[in-house]
Amino acid sequence: MANPPVPHARSTEAATTVDGPWQDPALAPEERVADLVSRMTLQEKTAQLYGIWVGADADGDGVAPHQNEMVGAIDWDALIPRGLGQLTRPFGTAPVDPAVGAISLARAQQAIVDAGRFGIPALAHEECLAGFTAWGATAYPVPLSWGAAWNPELVTEMAHRIGSDMRSVGIHQGLAPVLDVVRDLRWGRVEETIGEDPYLVATIGTAYVRGLESAGIVATLKHFAGYAASAGARNLSPVRAGARELADVVLPPFEMALREGGARSVMHSYTEIDGVPSAADPALLTGLLRDTWGFEGTVVADYFAIGFLETLHKVAEDRADAARLALRAGVDVELPTVRSYGDELAAAVRAGTVPEELVDRALRRVLLQKCELGLLDPDWAPLPALLRDGDPEQARETIDLDPPRNRALARELAEQAVVLLANPGNVLPLGGRGRIAVVGPRADDALAMLGCYSFPSHVGVLHPETAMGIDIPTVLESLRGEFPGAEVTGAPGCDVDGTDTSGIAAAADLAADADVCVAVLGDRAGLFGRGTSGEGCDADDLALPGVQGELLDALLDSGTPVVLVLLTGRPYALGRWADRTAAVVQAFFPGEEGGPALAGVLSGRVSPSGRLPVGVPRHPGGQPWTYLQPPLGLANGVSNLDPTPLYPFGHGLTYTSFAWEPGAPAPEEIPTDGGVDLALTVRNTGDRAGVEVVQLYVHDPVAQTTRPDSRLIGYARVPLDAGEEARVRFRFHADLASFTGIGGRRVVEPGALELRLAASSGAEDIRHTVHLRLTGPERTLDHGRRLVCEAVTEPVTAAAPVRG
Repeated sequence: MANPPVPHARSTEAATTVDGPWQDPALAPEERVADLVSRMTLQEKTAQLYGIWVGADADGDGVAPHQNEMVGAIDWDALIPRGLGQLTRPFGTAPVDPAVGAISLARAQQAIVDAGRFGIPALAHEECLAGFTAWGATAYPVPLSWGAAWNPELVTEMAHRIGSDMRSVGIHQGLAPVLDVVRDLRWGRVEETIGEDPYLVATIGTAYVRGLESAGIVATLKHFAGYAASAGARNLSPVRAGARELADVVLPPFEMALREGGARSVMHSYTEIDGVPSAADPALLTGLLRDTWGFEGTVVADYFAIGFLETLHKVAEDRADAARLALRAGVDVELPTVRSYGDELAAAVRAGTVPEELVDRALRRVLLQKCELGLLDPDWAPLPALLRDGDPEQARETIDLDPPRNRALARELAEQAVVLLANPGNVLPLGGRGRIAVVGPRADDALAMLGCYSFPSHVGVLHPETAMGIDIPTVLESLRGEFPGAEVTGAPGCDVDGTDTSGIAAAADLAADADVCVAVLGDRAGLFGRGTSGEGCDADDLALPGVQGELLDALLDSGTPVVLVLLTGRPYALGRWADRTAAVVQAFFPGEEGGPALAGVLSGRVSPSGRLPVGVPRHPGGQPWTYLQPPLGLANGVSNLDPTPLYPFGHGLTYTSFAWEPGAPAPEEIPTDGGVDLALTVRNTGDRAGVEVVQLYVHDPVAQTTRPDSRLIGYARVPLDAGEEARVRFRFHADLASFTGIGGRRVVEPGALELRLAASSGAEDIRHTVHLRLTGPERTLDHGRRLVCEAVTEPVTAAAPVRG
């Protein structure tokens, strides 16, 4: 295992602390910070505005784009007497035993405190997208699976667990969640997103923020804004989205997560929109974020993005000029390590090219957050005494980043996120006997379960000499455990990518000798071309990677029924096999318990309840396309290309059946500032328990600007035992039908609306339609508008409602 990337404290004499009102917790934070700022030198001020990435690789690409160009030698002893804003990824840079890492971090913090005049510790941050990105920490399902589960409460619980684990070892800030809305399925980071719909992304992302913040961790929204709308689906590419797409699709998840979730930090995007890089855009980072939305937290740079103003965007002359542009725009903290906000910034202030007021503005925000976290208090201590004393063996007794309760939660979320796409012959659930051939490159590989930002895929692959740190059952292992009475055999058939077809014939022979074949295909998560999914792993089209399509053809030709199981970071085009597979199951990198979760769905021990957060295309081309299309974007007679997905957003099957009965009729008219309750009863008409996901869409037949034919505005996840029924009520408000009008203002206009209660976004899944007319004047809305359509689910046999 690697040595801890955080240095140990030096045996140097502590600096003399500058006392003052800033140390008094009884005073208002603003008063404390104002006093502290007035006492600091320019170098001490700028030192609070950057992080240090100890142990970062300067020789290769490492774990961040252009890292080798941006990382230089760090003189720890020379820097820390000035103070330090942040410590970057003390656990997520190399495999470090959590107990040793916690002790090392505590010692580093003590060194920072002892070296500086003010004794202010650094704020330590980590990645935590699909779990705390640390060796030995629970690897949860990726965000696309959160979207597939349609269960905000479970995501809140997961995020709270993640945050609690981070706090236990001395971390303060988590770089999550990702609130980018998918605009092109070829983009490599689709796995990191929650889906293609802004309301689903907003509600699930806000749930994550609530959970992380409830554990005392500063949640960091990313990537603000438009990152997923990059041209050609290329990572870190320009964005050509119009103002209306930004306002109605890209920005709402950030707005909700700030207003409803209470996120305390925002990370700006790498991208440039209409020629203006986000890191240098005052209209975005100050005008919208702070002046309009009222955000008071910190804006942190995506890794090296301030430097990119100089090296990639070419809008800055040098490091000092990049610092000027970023500070003016509103970027408070340079991450991951000092490049522009250090000596270059201080020199520019002294030369008069950067106003010191900009430094002070960012500094106040940083220090207010440190004050809120208790880092300015005189009784601050890095970690409990047990860890400060430096006994790793004792520390290991208190630190477990993958306890049984975490694994149980990871299993529950993975189970709820599995989507049954097709089961035309009712082959599923499988019987527990006979011969089962488990074939495919993802069948017996633990990494098949993990996304790009899990520690084993993100960092661990760079350290093959180190054990994975967590137990991850494969699909093959899990099916053998699930079916002890069956003969379960396996073969890879081919690699995830590449052109080698030499193993296909043997795999097809294995399938031919079996009663059923489970074909486990999909992605390998990686970074910057090392995978088929993940950051910098963008796709030309949506064909299955490598020769996996040829393998699937051979398995289908064997004559044995084939259950296709997909372990992917994005959906792939399946139209070629739609009429040949016996069943299709989709899982988006389901985490360390994904194998048992999939085995449970295949056996019927778990009734599938996932719904698609992104549509599954029929053909590999035709991108970009999402379901949020105006009429002109749908299939029509003026083009031979039909973009209609094979399985639409919101689609998912179960092992039971449901009947929907509408409630009392709704009023035919409501004012443009009014609301209405929509009710229905859902009954499980099958012979086993199951979950229905009731989805509410709005359709605006005529509007002043073109509108999506259908747009999600509410949903409810309804678990029911066989024969049980529940009442579901949506509290619709006219604000939820608002959009950016022709004058660039958000409006609710009078006229007809259709509210569609549906099982998916597909027209064939609309169960009931409520026709409304909005009456009265056109209304202009601001950021105080209603954002959430509350759904209340009440079991018919219960007295108390259960909100969800």
